[in-house]
Amino acid sequence: MDFGTLLQVLDSTVRLATPLLLACLAGLFSERAGIFDIGLEGKMLAAAMLSAAMAFVTGSAWIGLLAGIGASMSLAAVHGIASITFRGNQLISGVAINFLAAGLTVVVAQSWFSQGGRTPALMSGGRFEPITLPFAEALSDIPILGPLYAELISGHTIIVYIALLAVPATWWILFRTRFGLRLRAVGENPAAVDTAGISVVGLRFAAVAICGILCGIAGAYLSTALQAGFTKDMTAGRGFIALAALIFAKWRPWAALGACLLFGFLQALELRPDVIEAVLSVRVWPQLLVALPYIATVIILAGFVGKAIPPRAGGEPYVKER
Repeated sequence: MDFGTLLQVLDSTVRLATPLLLACLAGLFSERAGIFDIGLEGKMLAAAMLSAAMAFVTGSAWIGLLAGIGASMSLAAVHGIASITFRGNQLISGVAINFLAAGLTVVVAQSWFSQGGRTPALMSGGRFEPITLPFAEALSDIPILGPLYAELISGHTIIVYIALLAVPATWWILFRTRFGLRLRAVGENPAAVDTAGISVVGLRFAAVAICGILCGIAGAYLSTALQAGFTKDMTAGRGFIALAALIFAKWRPWAALGACLLFGFLQALELRPDVIEAVLSVRVWPQLLVALPYIATVIILAGFVGKAIPPRAGGEPYVKER
């Protein structure tokens, strides 16, 4: 495998890891506050549909992004009310959101555009275009470092860079701010936080809202940057892979980046079977490549993750003592 092919695979890895990373960080905020959320998939799907629809209608990818965030936050609010206000089962609430989004997105898209549950293809303006970073063209002729900067680091959409910057931002918020300390404390011992006069409900709703924003960006990226429109079930299990990456990373931001890049690399190999065949010198079944990220999810969680200990109060509704 030559250097150019390797760069192409790594470039695809970054692009495909972006929605996983955003969803993984979304789940990290929520679960660190004690709210388990398996509805990441549904929020991403709703955001993908509404962002593509609004981007097509208005011709603006930014309006589509805001619409996608709004759709995701609406479902996040439903999950928050069900699991925080009414102290319902958080897993059942997440499953309900996934089912609701899977059916509602197709019905709304069909009634809106009458194209079999899809949105029309997005043209220029309705999509986020790649950004060429400064000096990318001038440095491209420098051996190794030039192509790395010009082809791997440069040339992505703004959402890719937002996702990468979200990793250090998440680390700083959770581990270097008072808000992050309180958020983590709510996921470990909400009674102690309540005793200190801090609103457990308020902090958990804040975490759920952040989760909704990040899932909205992830969904919008799928339909307005990675692809050019919405199609049925286009998230394709990415929300569940993001949850697996979160557990694999043991609820840590930097480890989440590595886990998502790993899953993104496995998805990138699906697009380049010639690379695997060249390395292994054997013909690989296309069906195996499609299933590879999901197989890896099971193997990693079952055999290599070790003892991943979630937040102690995770999944448990808090009842204020009187």
